[in-house]
Amino acid sequence: MKVFNDILAAAALFWPLTLLALIGLTFLVVVPMATAYAAKHGRSKWRWGIGAFLIVYLPIFWDWIPTVAMHKYYCEKEAGFWVYKTLDQWKAENPGVMEGLVYNKAMPYVQTPNGVETTLNQRFIYVHSYEGPFLFNRWRIETEIRDRKNGEVIAREIGFSTSQERRQAGWSGWKFWLDSERCSIENHRDQGSFDKITAQFEGTKK
Repeated sequence: MKVFNDILAAAALFWPLTLLALIGLTFLVVVPMATAYAAKHGRSKWRWGIGAFLIVYLPIFWDWIPTVAMHKYYCEKEAGFWVYKTLDQWKAENPGVMEGLVYNKAMPYVQTPNGVETTLNQRFIYVHSYEGPFLFNRWRIETEIRDRKNGEVIAREIGFSTSQERRQAGWSGWKFWLDSERCSIENHRDQGSFDKITAQFEGTKK
């Protein structure tokens, strides 16, 4: 049993090489053996070859195409970056306040059930939350800048991830080919970036 566990541990540690070896074994050994057996017994080589391939492929890669398709769908339909109030608009509604805000270098944070709230200064907080995993390894990630006085959302970014780093149990933690940490920038619906907006609302740095 110990030897078997050591073999599994080594396979997990060198999983990319293990995957390549598995693919090579499938095409060089398993499929040729299946087609040779089919030819010898007068059966369809195509059916036996495809069947042998699927027996190896499906237990490991069954969720690859659905995961990629699901990530692409949600990135196109729901992901984006929105600015609900510019710095100039906020200043006009709160005259003289921005000049007195000081960036909190310590960046204190509070852990919430779904994420983290970080203090930027006396008035603004940075909220990072995530939900999942949903079907086909999907995580929903939402980041906001909020006015802590009234809860108003200044800017929001929504993205989706299929990163397996968040889910390390069992086979799912080994499927590095499913990793897609975030949606691509072209899916953002407003110009600019969340980092740029955050910098504008951080306050004076001392």
